Formats: sequence, structure tokens, C-alpha cells
Amino acid sequence: MKRTIYVISSFLVLSMIFTACGPGKKLVASRVHVSSLQMDSTTTHGQLTDCNSQVTTLSAEKASLQDQKAALQNQNASVHNDLNALSSSTEMTIADQATRLKNLQNIIQSQKDVLSRLKNSISDALMKYKTDELSVSIKDGSVYVSLSEKLLFKSGSAVVDPKGVAALRSLALVLNSTKDINVLIEGHTDNVPIKTALFKDNWDLSTSRATSIVRILTKDNGFDSRRITSSGRSEFRPLNPNDSPEGRAGNRRTEVILSPDLNELYKMLN
Repeated sequence: MKRTIYVISSFLVLSMIFTACGPGKKLVASRVHVSSLQMDSTTTHGQLTDCNSQVTTLSAEKASLQDQKAALQNQNASVHNDLNALSSSTEMTIADQATRLKNLQNIIQSQKDVLSRLKNSISDALMKYKTDELSVSIKDGSVYVSLSEKLLFKSGSAVVDPKGVAALRSLALVLNSTKDINVLIEGHTDNVPIKTALFKDNWDLSTSRATSIVRILTKDNGFDSRRITSSGRSEFRPLNPNDSPEGRAGNRRTEVILSPDLNELYKMLN
């Protein structure tokens, strides 16, 4: 009887133990599952936070790109406007330059016409003189009237002969009727040295001869003194080699150089 009671008691104890162990395993398993879910939730929350951060960064970059695009569009519009303005300005400049060039060409051609008419007038006025006494030509944009020593002076003298005075009078008539012309008188000698009581050297002689002609044109024939200049070149601008009597004779000359007044042309250039 006691043995039977002992077996029954043991069975009850074991039953209670197994009954207690069953619910404990489930609780542990549930707790593990909950912990796993919590970890998954934490990971997911971190990933969501990262995603939100990336969205914020991308949004900022998008806004920045839009600002840059707008700035670039504004810059392109500004450049386009500047190019249009520059193009318009360049076209105006080209048009202005074309007009200016045309005006300069007209002035130059007008001056060429004046010089051509002046040369013809002087040639007609002095046509009675021989070619070895004087010549008239256009050179370097000026009219050159070359008067030989034979026509103007005795050897070693700066006093103009009567025949030369008559030639200068005819020349002055043409010059006085011509406006906007400046006159340069240049005296030239050969290379034979001179030394007299009046002239120390060829510089002295060439300058004195040029000055004598200036006086005849201005004081005796009324040419405007403000439009005339005298200079001596001595032997240093020869036309011919000084190795023959003929060459030296050609070098002893006085040149009347007539040049157009370039003030109007300078105004155009400035």
C-alpha cells in the first residue's frame, strides 16, 4: 500500500515538473523572438534614418543644381546680350570706319587734284624757260620746282639774277592764287668747298640762296610769309654724282617744294 502511494506521489511530482517545464520553454522562445524583432526594428529604423538623410542630401543637391542651372541660364543670357551689344557696336564701328576711310580718300584725292592742277599751272607759267634751267614734277605728294644755279645765281653768289627774279615773279603769281599750300625753299650745292668773306662753307651758301628766294617771293611779290620756310642742304642731297662738271652743275640748284596743308587730314586721323 505504501509502495503504491509512493509511486502515485512520484508520478504527480513528475507531472507537475513536466507541466512547469512546458510553458517555460515557450516563454524563453517568445522572449528570443521579441528580442530579434526589436533588433530588426532597430536596424530598420537605422536604415530608415539613413534613407531619410540621403533623401535630404539629394534634395539639397537637387536644389543646388537648380540654382546653378538658373545662374548658368542668367549668365548665358547676359553673355548673349553682351554679344549682341558687341556685335551692334562692332557693326557701327565698321560703318563709321568705312565712312571715315571714304572721307580720307576724298581728301587725299582732292589734294592730288590740287597738286596736279598746280603743277600744270606752274609749268604753263614757266614754259618759256629751258629744261636745263628749271623743271617741274610731282614727287612724294608734293610739287617740286627745281631751279638751276644757271637760272638764278652767279657762281659763289646768293644774289638772284634778273632772269631768275622774273621766273620767281611768274611762280609767285601762281602761288598767290593757290590756297592751302605750304612752301619750302631748299638750297643745294655741289661738293666743292667754298670759303669766302661772305660764306664760310657750302652750308652758308645754300642757306643764303634759299633765304634770298624767300625774300623775293614774300617781300617783293606778296606771298604769305606764314606759309613759307627756307633751309640749306649744302652738298648732302645731290641729284647726280659729283664726279663730273655736268653732275656738279645739276646739283647746284634751289628747289621750291609745294606741299598741301594737311591740317584737315590730321583732324580726320585724330
